[in-house]
Amino acid sequence: MVKSTILKEAFSFISVFTANYQLSTSFSSVPTSVFTDYFRTMRKLLTGELNRLSVEEFRSSEKLPLITVLENIRSAYNVGSFFRTADAFRLEGVYLVGYTAFPPHKELKKTALGAEETVHWKHFKTSTEAIADLRGLGYAVFAVEQAAESRPLQHFAGGTKVAMVFGNEVTGVEQTTIAACDGCVEIPQLGMKHSLNVATAGGIVLWELVRQKLLLVQTGFSSC
Repeated sequence: MVKSTILKEAFSFISVFTANYQLSTSFSSVPTSVFTDYFRTMRKLLTGELNRLSVEEFRSSEKLPLITVLENIRSAYNVGSFFRTADAFRLEGVYLVGYTAFPPHKELKKTALGAEETVHWKHFKTSTEAIADLRGLGYAVFAVEQAAESRPLQHFAGGTKVAMVFGNEVTGVEQTTIAACDGCVEIPQLGMKHSLNVATAGGIVLWELVRQKLLLVQTGFSSC
């Protein structure tokens, strides 16, 4: 049994090695740590072990019914970060509103790291148009904002199809947009600033919603 396990690990290592190094690479030229680290219990995974989808596989895969709406985001770097997060969680898409940068864009591309090629996106001149499109697709729409009667993120359950609106880095979500939403969601903050970078806030909010959907799948209550 032990011998069988060792052989399986050895073949697995060879497979990973050939995926990450040129086949012509001499074993003697590879750092010793590459061999020893592979067999450690908590070793870091190599690129070939991450089971990454190709662009085509991602586009044709089933997505989580969660859409991010970015309203007048001034930094294209922040927009690119949202694309990367949307790719990581396999979200349905990203809606870009107003002067929010959209592909192709040099600064966006720098932080998206190719996610702008996989994640579905649409651009709208106004949030009114974006929300109307979402309503037509059956999405509930919530603004991520510190507002009267906002719901703490940990107590928020958005439903099956949810769109989250993130606003400008300085002024936040426009009041008229908030009025058109089904409610507001707020990230509890315990420090002095009560302010987060919008891309950081996006990662927190989106992961919480994805986490909820993954739990529903695991418990058999939803197919998401």
